[in-house]
Amino acid sequence: MKEALYEKDLTAMKHAILESRRHDRMVREIAADIGVSHLHLRRHLMRRCDMLLLENLPARYEQGKRFQEGLPDIERALSSHIYTRAVPIVEEKTMDAVVSETKEKMAAGVPFAEAVAAGKAAIRQVILS
Repeated sequence: MKEALYEKDLTAMKHAILESRRHDRMVREIAADIGVSHLHLRRHLMRRCDMLLLENLPARYEQGKRFQEGLPDIERALSSHIYTRAVPIVEEKTMDAVVSETKEKMAAGVPFAEAVAAGKAAIRQVILS
C-alpha cells in the first residue's frame, strides 16, 4: 500500500523551495535585517510554514515591504507587518509585545536606534529558539 503524501517528511521539498533564487534572496535580506544566519532563518521557516505558504513568500514579502511604508516609524523599523503577516516568522502577540517594549524604551529616553536594536534582538531570540 502506498503511503499518503501528507504523511511524508517534506523537509527536502521545503528546503528545495527555499533555495530558489527569489526565496534565497528574500531569506538573506530578512536574516541580515534581524542578525541571524540565513541557515537559521531557513530552518525556522521550514518548521513554521507549509509548502503553499513557502511557495508564495517572495511575493508576500515584496507586498509587505510596500505596505509597511505607511506604518509608524517604530513598526517600520522593526518590520512588524512583514514578520507577522507577510512572512510569518513571529507570532502576532510576540511582535505586539516587542513593539510595546520598544515604545516604552523610547518613552524612557532610550535612543531610537538602541530601542530598535533591542527589539530586533528579541525577534532574533524567537528565531534561534
